[in-house]
Amino acid sequence: MSQPAVAALAPEPFDFELVFDDGEPLESPWHRSQITFLEELLLQHLEEQRWTDVYVGANEFVYYSVEQARQVAERVGRNRPSEEVRGPDVFWVSGVDPTVEREGWVSWREGGRLPDVIFELFSKSNTLAHRKQKKELYSRVFRTAEYFVYGPRSRRPEGFRLIGGDYRAIEPDARGCLWSEQLHLFIGAWQGVFRRRSAHWIRFFRPDGSMMLTSREQLEQMHRL
Repeated sequence: MSQPAVAALAPEPFDFELVFDDGEPLESPWHRSQITFLEELLLQHLEEQRWTDVYVGANEFVYYSVEQARQVAERVGRNRPSEEVRGPDVFWVSGVDPTVEREGWVSWREGGRLPDVIFELFSKSNTLAHRKQKKELYSRVFRTAEYFVYGPRSRRPEGFRLIGGDYRAIEPDARGCLWSEQLHLFIGAWQGVFRRRSAHWIRFFRPDGSMMLTSREQLEQMHRL
């Protein structure tokens, strides 16, 4: 049995239950679809690269400390959920067993590991102060190697790479795409249809510049030939 699986069976270091659902819906249909889009592409990338030690999470709680877990339990217990208690919209953790059943990401069950790559989607509720707070959390506490943000109105992804103890902006290429050293992919904006919804999305492009297609897009492409 792997180390994370053994840790999951151990008693928790506190006397309250972890919360994995605050009852708050996602901001918009676009947010739901974009999260699904990114998750689907990341899982496909894992299969194509035959990487078997990566976990992809989407719209899940991420617990990084017992004190944070206690605060979440207290807030939800008082029916006062907050955006601050949620995890990233989409995240990627390498060096772990992805087959372990999880309700969310609990760092002390995972040998202290936290996300290596994070994607956050802008929303109306994301104030500048809130964005700054999350950016500092991911750099100083999570030590997340790469952090990407995007909103349908901006139509331009932003990326940051952890250098030393701080994030530095990832410079876009001539197409406006950002290179991810962790994923070995470019992240770029794209206008098109995903699951019958026409919008501006972020998606992935291979090192040669070709667009990574979902399995459904691949089938549709084959039928058009």
